Amino acid sequence: MTGKEWHYFAGGNTAKGFYSQFDSNFAVLEKVFILKGGPGNGKSTMIKNIARTFQEKGYDVEYIHCSSDSDSIDGIIFPALSIGIVDGTAPHIIEPKVPGAIEEYVNLGCAWDSQQLSAKKDVLIHYINEKEKAYELAYQAFAEALAIHDEWESIYISNMDYEKLNSLTEELNTFFFREIILNKESNIRHRFLGAATPKGAVDFIPNLTVDIRKRYFLKGRPGSGKSTLLKKIANAAESKGFDVEIYHCGFDPNSLDMLIFRELGIAIFDSTAPHEYFPDCEGDEIIDLYKIAIYPETDEMHEKEISTISARYREKMNEGTAYLAEAKKSHDQLEAIYKKAVDFKKVDEIQYKIEEKIKDLINSK
Repeated sequence: MTGKEWHYFAGGNTAKGFYSQFDSNFAVLEKVFILKGGPGNGKSTMIKNIARTFQEKGYDVEYIHCSSDSDSIDGIIFPALSIGIVDGTAPHIIEPKVPGAIEEYVNLGCAWDSQQLSAKKDVLIHYINEKEKAYELAYQAFAEALAIHDEWESIYISNMDYEKLNSLTEELNTFFFREIILNKESNIRHRFLGAATPKGAVDFIPNLTVDIRKRYFLKGRPGSGKSTLLKKIANAAESKGFDVEIYHCGFDPNSLDMLIFRELGIAIFDSTAPHEYFPDCEGDEIIDLYKIAIYPETDEMHEKEISTISARYREKMNEGTAYLAEAKKSHDQLEAIYKKAVDFKKVDEIQYKIEEKIKDLINSK
């Protein structure tokens, strides 16, 4: 039977620059293969191939997508095996826990024809500089968008009924966890709900929650308390020993967008744009924080201000997305040059060796 698969981001192009949650997901593994090498040498394809090999053998796989190209894979984890493979090149650098014992570096650079690349050195430097500049401008645009978003949030924060928000939080904590305290340490994983990509916002909520029996869709406006509520629920879960998948906002990593408690079969997430969903399964439920905790007619009283802020925010987000597209264009140019210099037979040999090592680890368990 083919194993299950989950998809998520562990890194993001955010208003704080590139932000990584890779260590939260890889640091706990017993074996991690860290792939080194530049663009175009087949890292993503290799990772996908290895994932399929063992998924077909019945092992579940976590696919970690690239925020700069959501069709590309930055890493995989086999949870049952406690084994991971990850692209260890910038910007998602993995901090080794026990180099040589847990982390094993795999150099795909050995498959390059260095003479071909040396002849293209000036062109490569040109595209690298173009790419770095585009990312710099994208992060600047997103930072400006976040400042505008803060203006938007302040309208609702100043019209918040905190007593009602706190009451709802306590009610949910009681309903989710009751009086249960588990005799174990919580397993906490930090990830991203979605990502700002060259194609716009991308998320994997349907995949991540497909097996969840009870899903809560948080509705509301910016600043209506969704992230605050999620943080308090996450803290309560951790204090009681429940495992938590914490999904951060791909735009503002300090904000939370989703929690999943697989032990309980519960997910609760921010279901507003750009990751807006509506109930379509039995057990789905909407929680509208605007109706519950924001003073009536706040939208109407600030209609013109909100409209202006919303337009400014969209403009800056579109600007940032356009710069990400420029960065990808430069990256694609780099890949095209590197691919011509790669001996993919050597890459296939490296893939085979990794697969054999994983098989040996399975047999030794």
